[in-house]
Amino acid sequence: MSVVALLALDGMPAHQLSTPGLVLAAALNSSRADYELRVCAPSGTITTEAPAAMTVTAPWGLEGLADAAAVIIPGHTGFLGDPPADVSAAVREAAGRGSRVLAVGTGAFTLAATGLLDGRRATTVWQHLPQLAARHPRVEIEASGAVVVDGPFLTAAGAFGGMDLVLRLIEYDHGPLVVAATIRRLVQPLHQEARSAQAEIDRALAETAGLEPTMRWVEANAHRTLSLTEIAAHARLSVRSLNRRFWEHTGRSPLEYLLRTRLERARYLLESEDATIEQIAERTGFGSPESLRRHFHRATGTVPSAYRKAYRGRHTTPPAGIQPPGTQLPGAPRPDTQPPAPPR
Repeated sequence: MSVVALLALDGMPAHQLSTPGLVLAAALNSSRADYELRVCAPSGTITTEAPAAMTVTAPWGLEGLADAAAVIIPGHTGFLGDPPADVSAAVREAAGRGSRVLAVGTGAFTLAATGLLDGRRATTVWQHLPQLAARHPRVEIEASGAVVVDGPFLTAAGAFGGMDLVLRLIEYDHGPLVVAATIRRLVQPLHQEARSAQAEIDRALAETAGLEPTMRWVEANAHRTLSLTEIAAHARLSVRSLNRRFWEHTGRSPLEYLLRTRLERARYLLESEDATIEQIAERTGFGSPESLRRHFHRATGTVPSAYRKAYRGRHTTPPAGIQPPGTQLPGAPRPDTQPPAPPR
């Protein structure tokens, strides 16, 4: 079970206090994605932003971040001030252990104040983009309004930024199909527009399922050298069509999906086995320890040896979609064979 720690800060919007739990519960109810959400208040009690002001006593303090796989920093009314030293230290320590850090709206100011966003891309609420740029000039500002990912740090703006970030976290952990099922559960068909939205999600799920054999084949063969041309040949698509379909249905290119598969496998092996970094690099398709370290650091902000020290023993079973290298997945073609030609 992955731990997600939500920092509860004075002046945060009430909906940002409840949204992560709503989305994570939907993921649990629509798949086997299992999370523990901890609400962590530095001083024990907070008051949310008016007009929905309420006093909330959190069950956790900052110690709740100690073994969290992800930390969520909400927007809050005091975002222009420096965060308390203990909050900054706890966030930096979590990031140093390999945790992902998600900042919602003006929570980007709090994250930037720790220095962790220096030299990285980030976004915030559009009205405050100039202030973020002025206050933290070492941060590269993205004004797209979408989720911005730079290594282990994710930022998002908008009223539903927190939902977007948690969905992205679920996608990293469990893949696009689980995210699609989670969204489908969140959309309740109470009126025609909602029914139409759910129908769109159902169609997207069906279309994504058409890529699933190829995605499973990539996962089964991620330990060996794979080229884009080889993946396209397996899928019986042109390289251009394969790229387009992957982008449309997973938000990644085929090679990015391959890299993510390799990284998730490396994380699992670091958590569960005593294999050397050289052996893990070979078994995950990176080919060399240098390549593994470079890609792992770029994605997580830490190196494999430090990640292993922090998370050894966390997983007892492979995460969804990740199998030990060389394992033949049920229904997956052998690496040296092509799927049968479609009926004409």
